[in-house]
Amino acid sequence: QVQLVESGGGLVQAGGSLRLSCIASGRALSSYTMGWFRQAPGEEREFVAAISWSADRTYYADSVKGRFTISRDNAKNTVYLQMDTLKPEDSAVYYCAARITSLVAAPSEYRYWGQGTQVTVSS
Repeated sequence: QVQLVESGGGLVQAGGSLRLSCIASGRALSSYTMGWFRQAPGEEREFVAAISWSADRTYYADSVKGRFTISRDNAKNTVYLQMDTLKPEDSAVYYCAARITSLVAAPSEYRYWGQGTQVTVSS
């Protein structure tokens, strides 16, 4: 079992930055591919970014490519999402998630989920 806890969300103006963190407990994070997802009210949960267990591969949704950066520190059991040049349409609850094998974008492929952190971007 892996427990995931997100933090770092908040209210920011358009063009600003936030850094989300996801801390894992229960098992070593180094065993898992990690992903970030988001869900706005009335919308489906959507993929944002993913990173392989060794951090040698990353994968981004087109909507965030060039603005967001996913990284991880396995020694700290933590995954990060640096979000720059934020837009109002980035407003959502952001979730981190874990799976054992390859980088994928489908939320249904991730087994473990955090409870989410709210990001609100004002115009």
